[in-house]
Amino acid sequence: MFRRKLGALDYHNPDGFDCTDETQFRNCIVWLEDQKIRHYKIEDRGNLRNIPSSEWPKAYQKYLQDVNCPFGVDERKEAVDWLLGLAVRYEYGDNVEKYKNCQPLAASSNSDKAVDPLVNLDSNSPDFKAGVTALSNILKIQRHDDYLVMLKAIRILIQERLSPEAIAKASNNREGVPVALDKHILGFDTGDATLNEAAQILRLLHIEELRELQTKINEAIVAVQAIIADPKTDHRLGKVGR
Repeated sequence: MFRRKLGALDYHNPDGFDCTDETQFRNCIVWLEDQKIRHYKIEDRGNLRNIPSSEWPKAYQKYLQDVNCPFGVDERKEAVDWLLGLAVRYEYGDNVEKYKNCQPLAASSNSDKAVDPLVNLDSNSPDFKAGVTALSNILKIQRHDDYLVMLKAIRILIQERLSPEAIAKASNNREGVPVALDKHILGFDTGDATLNEAAQILRLLHIEELRELQTKINEAIVAVQAIIADPKTDHRLGKVGR
């Protein structure tokens, strides 16, 4: 499953790499850091390079944190795939001239027919999980065991907050509407006309805040209902994220 990325990075044995083999796995991580990612200075790579050490898992865990990998040590395949993707990006960035004339993959013979990229989407692939996790981290959406549920939550947030219509609406400056204070009954009298007027203004501002709060509550309810409506969601958990 990692063959294409390893091959693109000129790894010595892309076809024979076995992620479940501890020695191969550790060697690959060290190779990626030494040759492609280079997040640490050379003198700071000692713990990661000490492959036989019993402390290596701790060094690897710290490394994942330092490169901001969204996966942990228990998610080995996803973490390796994410690191490979990072390495590919750095490889291209360091060698733009080398790759700028590369020909794209051969197109399908039925090139005039649009292909839906979601048709062959594998929700269990490390690429999919890494992408959804990265988006959820950027948008500050809680993690969920089902990545399709997370993707649905991301879609709702983007539609409600980040669509061109939502951004245009938020960018419009709301112009104040003149309000006749004498038409709004205060309900009590302070004995001072100025204080009465100030109290009326505060009451109107408070009402406006309550309206905005109710709007946000309604949006939250709609978003939650859309997520829990998914038949794959376990309602017994009593929550969407963990």
